[in-house]
Amino acid sequence: MDVSGGRGQPRPGNDESADHTGPEAQAPGGAGDAPTTLSAPTPADDTDGRPEGPTPGPDAPAPEGRTPQDTGAAADHDAHGPGHGRPEGPTPGPDAPAPEGRTPQDTGAAADHDAHGPGHDRHRTPAHTEPPVDRPSHAPAGRPEHPGHSFAHSGSGKGQPPERPEERKRGGLLMGRPFGVPVYVAPSWFLVAVLITWVFGGQIDRVLPELGAASYLVSLFFAVAFYASVLVHELAHTLAALRFKLPVRRIQLQFFGGVSEIEKEAETPGREFVLAFVGPLLSLVLAGLFYLGLLAVEPSSVPGVLLAGLMVSNLIVAVFNLLPGLPLDGGRMLRAVVWAITGKPMTGTVAAAWVGRALAICVLIGLPLLTQSGALGSDAVDNVGMDTVLDALLAAILAAIIWTGAGNSLRMARLREHLPELRARTLTRRAVPVENDTPLSEALRRANAAGARALVVVDAEGRPFSLVREAAIVGVPEHRRPWVPVGTLAQDITEGMRVSAELAGEELLDALRSAPATEYLVVEETGEIYGVLSAADVERAFVKAMARPS
Repeated sequence: MDVSGGRGQPRPGNDESADHTGPEAQAPGGAGDAPTTLSAPTPADDTDGRPEGPTPGPDAPAPEGRTPQDTGAAADHDAHGPGHGRPEGPTPGPDAPAPEGRTPQDTGAAADHDAHGPGHDRHRTPAHTEPPVDRPSHAPAGRPEHPGHSFAHSGSGKGQPPERPEERKRGGLLMGRPFGVPVYVAPSWFLVAVLITWVFGGQIDRVLPELGAASYLVSLFFAVAFYASVLVHELAHTLAALRFKLPVRRIQLQFFGGVSEIEKEAETPGREFVLAFVGPLLSLVLAGLFYLGLLAVEPSSVPGVLLAGLMVSNLIVAVFNLLPGLPLDGGRMLRAVVWAITGKPMTGTVAAAWVGRALAICVLIGLPLLTQSGALGSDAVDNVGMDTVLDALLAAILAAIIWTGAGNSLRMARLREHLPELRARTLTRRAVPVENDTPLSEALRRANAAGARALVVVDAEGRPFSLVREAAIVGVPEHRRPWVPVGTLAQDITEGMRVSAELAGEELLDALRSAPATEYLVVEETGEIYGVLSAADVERAFVKAMARPS
């Protein structure tokens, strides 16, 4: 692929023709009679492997830029097409407004849908699960297609990147930042606190009837103390992750326990095992401490009832999370063992995920049977009553969480397997360098002549300092383009908007997350301009990676 150097000259050793470089490759003619749109790539251009496509008409809207995390709607819009590795599609209609664009960081609900970038690991207590990931599965394999894609896909015509998800208030009520990691309480926690208060309050009232209504205050204190112990469990995961230099996005306390959102996968199976085991280990330690405290008080007193309840609940959390199936801690431990034996993390994930699905079926069927038979300490019942229905409902919820979490673990593992296919060098668009006062019509003519789909504004020395935004281009009427300098449509290049052409996979996504933008200047290690990377191109490739079978 031909890319311009610092002054728009072809790089030495480039196997492309010089007519694909920049201003020097222009055809004769003045700005006033220059073409106002860009032509589709010629067959000769198909050898460079870059995403290219037809250019919309003069007043066509800029396609909405999306991000690697905004994959839900992206599949239906982007994952169809010829599949030959080149963006193709119809030209948008005239006179449509340019929509606001998004960046690889504008994840919307995907977070939390996925909220979570592709590399996130989640440790949950007591049932460590992943939220459903509504990823498309029908997109064809191959490079990202670009239906209706214009020459320099950008976003907002205002040139202001959207706010990063981390900067938005999400995840619930912020309770603090132990070790620099934000801890949130989700709204669903208040629902489970009410349920615990109601159920445990009735039990306390039977043991200590003299308390009366105060038994529910004691029960509320138990609910808060129990979730405090869940927080300790999650902090154990967090401290282990930080010890292994793995970033932790946040801790969230929610309906069925807690989750530590670890943004990267452990590098070795040994670290993965330790990272998973420390949570249940801390829960066992807490259960032991509460047992020792119970020995020092009267069992039928308020402190005795509280300590007994906390001992049993932490023991249940530890044992449940040690069950060998994803997404539980025990499943991650099993994954680490299989990974260590086979040397393949994907094999470990598949094994632990299928064990997790089998575990979900066992919970769905076995938990109500054990409860009804009295094996869990309650009286055996022969008829179906409200308690039996509640037990079955609880079992169904737990089974659904485990099954869904196991499936999401498989999808995330498949995505990590395909992430290396996201390469800045193959996703970058060919760019033409132009000076600040170049008329827009002349710049577009040069881009057409060079087969390029992006404009980089350079100074007199050939150094790039801004990128011309596509949304701004399509917002200029055709008859005014000969009198509009490209510098008025450009966005300054910040340090984070320069990315190396060698970046790929998670490193590429991390670089884009660290500096939200709709376009990035891609440079060689020598500092030469390689081209322009659009966030929308990365997002489409991300969708394809999710949809492609392993």
